[in-house]
Amino acid sequence: MTTHTLDTKGMNCPLPVLKTKKAIGMIDAGEMLEVLATDPAAVQDFEAFARSTGNELVEWNEENGVFRFLLKKAG
Repeated sequence: MTTHTLDTKGMNCPLPVLKTKKAIGMIDAGEMLEVLATDPAAVQDFEAFARSTGNELVEWNEENGVFRFLLKKAG
């Protein structure tokens, strides 16, 4: 399974989600998108993004101020 990475570190809401929406549109159903972010609001943003788009938020974690989200494209 292919995993793509999107680095949105240093960007504030709503840019990480907007860039994720664009990036996830460019990958195939079932592929994974790893998003790196530093905006603390990103946790709520990505949970809401997954609910509203049907894409799966497989996991997320935070290490040293960097949030890592792993999304699986629906379809």
